[in-house]
Amino acid sequence: MAEDYDVLVVGAGLAGMRAALAAQQAGCTVAIVSKVYPVRSHSNAAQGGINAALDEADSWESHAYDTVKGSDYLGDQDAIELLAREAPAAIIELEHMGVVFSRDEQGRLGSRNFGGASHARTYFVGDFTGQALLHVLYEQLVRSGIMTFSEHFVTRLVHDDDGRVSGALGLDMRSGERRMWTAKAVILATGGMGRVYEPSTNALICTGDGMAIAYRAGAPLMDMEMVQFHPTTLKSNGALISESARGEGAYLLNRDGERFMQTTAPHAMELASRDVVSRAEQIEINEGRGVDGCVLLDVRHLGAAKIMERLPQIRALALEFAGADMITDPVPIRPGMHYEMGGIKTDVHGATPLPGLFAAGECACVSVHGANRLGANSLLETVVFGRRAGEAAAAYATERGPVRRSPSLLDDESRLLNLLLARPDGIRPAALRQEMGQTMTVDVGVFRQAETLRAAQAALVEMRERFARVSVGDKGRVFNQALVSVLELDFMLDLALAVVAGALAREESRGAHTRVDFPRRDDAHWMRHTLAFHTPGGPRMETMPVAVTRWQPTERVY
Repeated sequence: MAEDYDVLVVGAGLAGMRAALAAQQAGCTVAIVSKVYPVRSHSNAAQGGINAALDEADSWESHAYDTVKGSDYLGDQDAIELLAREAPAAIIELEHMGVVFSRDEQGRLGSRNFGGASHARTYFVGDFTGQALLHVLYEQLVRSGIMTFSEHFVTRLVHDDDGRVSGALGLDMRSGERRMWTAKAVILATGGMGRVYEPSTNALICTGDGMAIAYRAGAPLMDMEMVQFHPTTLKSNGALISESARGEGAYLLNRDGERFMQTTAPHAMELASRDVVSRAEQIEINEGRGVDGCVLLDVRHLGAAKIMERLPQIRALALEFAGADMITDPVPIRPGMHYEMGGIKTDVHGATPLPGLFAAGECACVSVHGANRLGANSLLETVVFGRRAGEAAAAYATERGPVRRSPSLLDDESRLLNLLLARPDGIRPAALRQEMGQTMTVDVGVFRQAETLRAAQAALVEMRERFARVSVGDKGRVFNQALVSVLELDFMLDLALAVVAGALAREESRGAHTRVDFPRRDDAHWMRHTLAFHTPGGPRMETMPVAVTRWQPTERVY
């Protein structure tokens, strides 16, 4: 089957829905394709809040500077200025749509402190802000009448003869039918690639599909080595314990009950930026001052009433998966893979170097996060740059002429998938996926060095070779999740190799990328982004300079 639209959005999280609404408001016909039902998107998992300089004592300039500093000066400052300038209006717009933000005693929007921020500018809905935003945006989507193809998995982009992106091919997961969507502009908003690592705070659906199909189509991936490890995740399953706990005043303790952040970040303490806190925790663990491979998060001093009001979801998570009640017990936590700062290279309008292709959200890299994302800037990025990408894609689609459909591509894709289904029993994809994830966590983690990075690279190349013998156990057509898992693994292996290539190339330590063999930040040589281009033999690496508008790099202390 084939469908025709002005703008096709792949992904139905916050960035995708905001982009779709903006494109429709600009007068375009729009459709969304998502491999899950929209309210099951991973935007649900964002707990702590969304940043904006709304208080009279705050300013967008302060927000922008905190973001630049948090990025360890790798963030593009033109994009960061836009993010901070447009944040207040984005928050007010969300409230007008129906988001019931928490309020203070005077009835004003309530805010909390978050790591790396010089002002309490994180606005929130308890500790489930992402879920609240997602459901309100979905209400707007339903009201708009935008066509949504849920439980459809996009496998590749389609190009015109002139090289412009003109749609996508995919799989209707419920029926097994192959589909084509023709569009004058495509926006990728497919989220992150957290499941390249195991464990991860990310949902099982976060397999980097959009990044991979753009990469294979010729778009560069930027700064893929910049993988954020969140300081507070549960050891048992990698579940996220929100930064909102530290924003409300939680302590981080080692085995001896010491607040070890006093040494690392004497001013910001537990509210230093995430890369700083994660390194400090890992050092405590590595040097034997941890507790069974963890450190402790302590909120007991906040009292039961405040914990139940502000942190109910993470209390339930700690109870269920760690057996610790935050009201009476410290919770064992450790750094865990959380967010990919890199992604598909875009400009501030969401445009990629491929004509007709746009991207927004975690799958994109407009580079507002640089080498380290500040907490609560991710939700902000989805709505600010989701809207901008939707508007830009609509403008592009309006100027573009009719798009020619190529039915033969659908037949080619069907043959490829049929060959995969027909492959005889071979390697189990789940085992290979687990091996890949564990390799990334051990060898491409908080601390890195050439020896282990090269070992990871060799192991991934060998896994890529073994992937040719992976088989799909379920030979059926209807809701074949085994087939989808194999397609996801194919994408993830490409992305894992891009992460390692970037980590090997960047011979310095900056933000979340810590090379023990290159322990210092090297502004003379590495105020540059890495760019990975797909080739049959693996990533081809280039670099480009960081955009600096007003803040020159200085020593980064908290």
